[in-house]
Formats: sequence, C-alpha cells, structure tokens
Amino acid sequence: MRLRGLYAITPEHTERAMLGRQVAQALEGGIEMLQYRRKGAQDVGEARELAALCRRSGVPFIVNDDLALALACGADGLHLGREDGDIAAARMKLGDKVLGVSCYDSLAAARAAVAAGAHYVAFGSVFASPTKPSAVRAPHNLFIEARALGVPLIAIGGVTLENAPQLLSAGADALAVISDLFDAPDIAGRARAYGKLFRP
Repeated sequence: MRLRGLYAITPEHTERAMLGRQVAQALEGGIEMLQYRRKGAQDVGEARELAALCRRSGVPFIVNDDLALALACGADGLHLGREDGDIAAARMKLGDKVLGVSCYDSLAAARAAVAAGAHYVAFGSVFASPTKPSAVRAPHNLFIEARALGVPLIAIGGVTLENAPQLLSAGADALAVISDLFDAPDIAGRARAYGKLFRP
C-alpha cells in the first residue's frame, strides 16, 4: 500500500457529536488516514458514522484493536498493538483490507509483522507522548533500518508540527498524530500545515 502524510488518530475522551465535528475538520484539512481509537469504549454506531465521513472524503478508516468492530462497521482496515491478537489470524479474516501493526522500538517485531501480512508498521513513542507518557521510546534510526521491509513506516508518539521534520528526515513515511491535531484551535488548518511538510 501507499501511505504518505498525516495519519490522524481520534482522541480518547471526546463526546460523540464533538468527535464527529473534529473528524470532519481533520478530513477537510487533508488527512491521509483516520484511526478510530477509544480504549474500552469503542462503539459500532460511532464507528459507522466516522467511517461514513471518511468514505465521503475518500480517506481510509481504520479501527484500533477490535477486529469484530472493524468488520461490523465496514472499516477499511485494522490496527493491532502488542496484545491485540494474532496478526496472521487477523490477516486471514480481513481479506485484502488494510492491516497495521504497532512495533514500538523493535525492528524484529516489524519484520515479524510484515511476514504475517501487515501492510504498514508503526514505531514509537518517537518523542515523549501526552497520550502514553510511560511508553517506550523508539530511536529514529529504526526508520532507516526498517526501509528494507518495503512497507510504509509510521512514526507515533509526541509528534508535533515542530518536531515532525526530524521524523521525515529520519525516513518516516507518515506521522500518526492525536493531541497536536485534535487539540489545535483550527484542526483543518493544522492538518493542512502537516500536509505541507510532505510536499517537495
């Protein structure tokens, strides 16, 4: 698959109507992909609403952790973490839908994920993250070392507009962003600013 640009991840504690408005603004700003993530509280109705918004904008909609929900809401794919189930089994059930995998600070985990059918891998936390303050830190040279895997490489964790250029220089194909996007006073404007980083 091809993935280059801003990969938006929904914030955890936003109520449903507000989240819909925020996602609409992010889509207006030109995000490349959206991941729906609400730990322990993901809702099929909400997921379907967001999937419909993404579909109208031609943006892939990915569900975090929950294979059953991804299938039930018609998502374009699934993202799995370390404890979210078997990658190969998910690949079988998803068919040709997108499968992404968090690999934290491990090149070995990324190799295994790609071998099991992952379409992209994510490394992080690349910086201190307000969402996961205790997360392991991933060295930026991982992006160079993982280039041979032949899949898009995503940087996640503490990404901001200010530190994003470091990650692109290190070899990241896309930037997964929560707080710096959805906490911005102008979400569409912030998304557009990220988009400019990827233009030659």
